[in-house]
Amino acid sequence: MPRPVRRVVTGHNAQGKSIFIMDGPAPVVHSRGSGATASTELWLTNTTPADNTGRADPTVTEPRRLPPPKGGTVFRVVDYPPDSERVAALRAPGTTHDAQAEGYVRDLANARHPGFHKTDSIDYAIVLSGEIWALMDEGEVLLKAGDVLIQRGTNHAWSNRSEQPCRVAFVLIDANPV
Repeated sequence: MPRPVRRVVTGHNAQGKSIFIMDGPAPVVHSRGSGATASTELWLTNTTPADNTGRADPTVTEPRRLPPPKGGTVFRVVDYPPDSERVAALRAPGTTHDAQAEGYVRDLANARHPGFHKTDSIDYAIVLSGEIWALMDEGEVLLKAGDVLIQRGTNHAWSNRSEQPCRVAFVLIDANPV
């Protein structure tokens, strides 16, 4: 299980004053089992502009999906184990990695890495710890802690070739398909 991510969320009281409405470990963590990635859902919006009213936690009330909702956003932290563990989990038959969903396409024909996929979104990826290779159909680049990648609806995969876990924060924003 990944290290918990503390999430502090602000809001408004009945008088319209700013307050803290949540402070603690993010409650929604998705793990596909041993050797697989684990993602911690931090926040989600269903519209742009976002609705900042209310106190409901959308990560708890909305169904989990990789891409953001149509017209919305998702903010998550993903923990990538080393490929020495993860690749076998990606290749296991009948896993959720085989699923196709609206706005998400898995590239099962790509021989370079079993994690190739694309989403109808623009993604901001910030490496928080460790290092990871960002793979495109053509080319790859090593990203280290503090590096940022702007992912623009391209077919891609993530490859952790080290023997240490890598933690990446992602903001996914719905976009028109390429």
